[in-house]
Amino acid sequence: VQLQASGGGLVQAGGSLRLSCTASARTFSTYNMAWFRQAPGKEREFVAVIRWSGSSTLYADSVKGRFTISRDNAKNTVYLQVNSLKPEDTADYYCAASRSYMSYYAGNYDYWGQGTQVTVSS
Repeated sequence: VQLQASGGGLVQAGGSLRLSCTASARTFSTYNMAWFRQAPGKEREFVAVIRWSGSSTLYADSVKGRFTISRDNAKNTVYLQVNSLKPEDTADYYCAASRSYMSYYAGNYDYWGQGTQVTVSS
């Protein structure tokens, strides 16, 4: 499975972006899809995950109420709507796929896209 993330950019604090991640696989609808992020000098951290069916989601406490994960299985795409951005949201954002897990742990994901950079200015 190849994953292609896009939609990052430079935005002022309080602004919004919509990140997208498109998968090459026809079996996209069988994968749980997640977003992680990694800030400079920090470890990669979990942001959000959505079940293969779209029926359930999980979020990191730091983004609850501001970020929304969704998916369109007909388009092989998962989205991350990021609102009310803060400077501490600045990071490279990565999408990831797992057949088996809806997990906070990066090691449980089988496939990763390249990062898309989000920079939030104060």
